[in-house]
Amino acid sequence: MPNEETAMDAPDFQLVPAPQREVLAVADPGASPFKIVVDPQMRQQLRRALIDLIDNHDESLAAHYSDGRLALESYKEYIEVFARSLKETMESREGVSYLLRAVGFDVPPEEVNLRPDLRWKSTPRP
Repeated sequence: MPNEETAMDAPDFQLVPAPQREVLAVADPGASPFKIVVDPQMRQQLRRALIDLIDNHDESLAAHYSDGRLALESYKEYIEVFARSLKETMESREGVSYLLRAVGFDVPPEEVNLRPDLRWKSTPRP
């Protein structure tokens, strides 16, 4: 495929760190149709932990790529590998335990429930 972009160093895309990486955007509760039912401080801690996790995965993949241990042929492949890495972490007891610790719960990985029940409530229709 001669016209397909396969190099990681394509000139039209570059990942750069945000200038205010340590500052989270403040969510506008009025912008969401859902009522906020979670403590806003805990939500911010969870968001910070997720951003840190994303940054860690990005930095790890970049290190593996620059050390020659990871072969990537396109940005598409990078995103696929990145998504797989995040998915595997979030499906692990250690990944969920990390998020719990980030918001103040000391839950050992062996006590994490990876298959919590979704208990939907039925509400009467008006």
